[in-house]
Amino acid sequence: MLALTLTAELNGITDLRPADTADSPYYYTFKVQCTSCRETHANWVGVNRHEMNEQSGSRGEANFVWKCKNCKRESHATIKTGPAAYEHSEPPKTTKLIEIDCRGLEFTEFKPDGEWLAKGIDSGSKFEAIDLSEGEWFDYDEKAGDEVSVKEIKWAIVRA
Repeated sequence: MLALTLTAELNGITDLRPADTADSPYYYTFKVQCTSCRETHANWVGVNRHEMNEQSGSRGEANFVWKCKNCKRESHATIKTGPAAYEHSEPPKTTKLIEIDCRGLEFTEFKPDGEWLAKGIDSGSKFEAIDLSEGEWFDYDEKAGDEVSVKEIKWAIVRA
């Protein structure tokens, strides 16, 4: 079991999480590596936790089914929990966003493509369409009359 963790400095906001619903799924974007031959796939892959794909030669299903181009082994992964909201804390704490059951593959890197959501700590203002792909995000909370931001973002994929 692997977990995607986040550590970040939140200013004026809390409950940072991907915009991830069955109607509008978030695609978790990873680099994938085969655990048999250790080959890392050249392209980024997207995993949607609301979509199930059939595994060949079995009755099982997984969110992500992948066949290694190098050794031809089929592997799969399923997002088991998540996404958890990342809450404001001083100092910033590492939080497990999702847990992923991986069989025959490992995710080695994460890229925060897609939209994220958060809310103002004191104002309750809703922030949508947050883009973390540049490694930081800045906005202004009209109700609180102050700047809000996400900085010092650190992603990690760890054994859960």
